[in-house]
Amino acid sequence: MAKPGRPAGSAADPARSAAVRAALVSAAIDALREDGFAGASARDVASRAGCSQGLVFYHFGSVTGLLLAALDEVSARRMAAYRDLLDQAPSAVALVDSARSIFVADLEAGYVRVLVEMINGAQAVPGLGEQVAARLAPWREFARTAASRMLSKSALARVLPPDEAAHAIVAGFLGVELLASLDGDTGAALALFDRARSLARLLDVAGGLTAPVRAAKDAAKRGRLPNDFVKPQE
Repeated sequence: MAKPGRPAGSAADPARSAAVRAALVSAAIDALREDGFAGASARDVASRAGCSQGLVFYHFGSVTGLLLAALDEVSARRMAAYRDLLDQAPSAVALVDSARSIFVADLEAGYVRVLVEMINGAQAVPGLGEQVAARLAPWREFARTAASRMLSKSALARVLPPDEAAHAIVAGFLGVELLASLDGDTGAALALFDRARSLARLLDVAGGLTAPVRAAKDAAKRGRLPNDFVKPQE
């Protein structure tokens, strides 16, 4: 039993406290995904988590603090998936194929909707925009690592610096996710992944992750391009 004046699940019981925090974060993710930022109230989240509203403020200070914790949790899950992707991909094509699969999984799980709703909320809550933007910084660094790895053995590295490539990747990926989440149409997004796969084939031939640069030059001289450069993956 909690001590008088201290909410159940507080720091007096570390295990219980951790369980309550996890339940609130999980409930906040569901609330953002299903009801949006405006509908993710302390009452709604607490009800989903099966605890009192007071615990929202006890553990997170505010509803906004809890929703940011939910965004952090979703981001951590997604980052883990993408880091595995980068570590295991033997080629640029494999990297794009894996990214495509995770993108679809993200949409189906509603993870993208969480970010969309936090961006929407930033329009109404002073200071929230900066906090959401700060949480995108690790993604820019991750994209820079991925770009550096793909371009390290390619002549493209001379004209496309990793920092600029990373910015383009994050901006493009975020834009594609936002549009797919808002209109529910994944067809256009998946078509872009198919085109990216074609370009990845060229990058691999040019020495992106596997073959030497000379192979790309020889292929260009012969006028031979990868078969799927024109036709998207089915």
